[in-house]
Amino acid sequence: MSTIIYPSPIFGPVQSRRLGISLGINLLPADGKVCSFDCIYCECGFNEQHRPQKPMPTRQEVAEGLERKLQQMQEDGQLPDVLTFAGNGEPTCHPHFPEIIDDTISLRNRYCPQAKVSVLSNSTMIHRQAIHDALMRVDNNILKLDTIDPDFIRIVDRPAGTYDVDAIISRLKAFNGHVIIQTMFLKGDDIDNTTEHYIQPWLQALKDIKPQQVMIYTIDRETPDHSLHKATHEELDAIRDRVISLGIPCTASY
Repeated sequence: MSTIIYPSPIFGPVQSRRLGISLGINLLPADGKVCSFDCIYCECGFNEQHRPQKPMPTRQEVAEGLERKLQQMQEDGQLPDVLTFAGNGEPTCHPHFPEIIDDTISLRNRYCPQAKVSVLSNSTMIHRQAIHDALMRVDNNILKLDTIDPDFIRIVDRPAGTYDVDAIISRLKAFNGHVIIQTMFLKGDDIDNTTEHYIQPWLQALKDIKPQQVMIYTIDRETPDHSLHKATHEELDAIRDRVISLGIPCTASY
């Protein structure tokens, strides 16, 4: 099984399918995975297989590492298009996530003011006011909503603890449009969220949330569950067009 465990706290830059030249910020340990989901499609593998021994990087380590990298990229004449919080799990799990966001915005303004600050999150921590407020301060608040079907969430996203999708949708609405919804479409032995059973309720949720944008995508790297496979270009294009017909910008990544 091939999985990706990212360096911490800074990795890349990498060419993102959706965001351009992306400098990664990983708030999780460099030797394992910490996540409130245990998705069967996660490129970092299953949580149980990558229990970290190292601690999360400190706020100071993140700021110092980011500044060093931005200084180097400035000297090389290639600054990033985006600073992306991603990596080995859920970035909002870090106890100093809001303060790190503020540090990152300050460094962005100093070294690469044209770059966007993006957060890729599974939405499980957005009920915390400090997390909500921090996400309101970033340029690209990219939050996951793979479906609104509880059984699919239980089988595919596999949240740790209670996950109430209706409560998640309510909290997504509370961003008042300052949110980008990210949805994975895939197929497996007994799962397929490209069907009308899943798409129609998901579209209704988008109408309620009123996001600034929707990003749909499918599997790009090896998954820990080897029974999974991609949604087709045609399926993604059809879903994308239905989102656009609601008046919501939407991109599809294959």
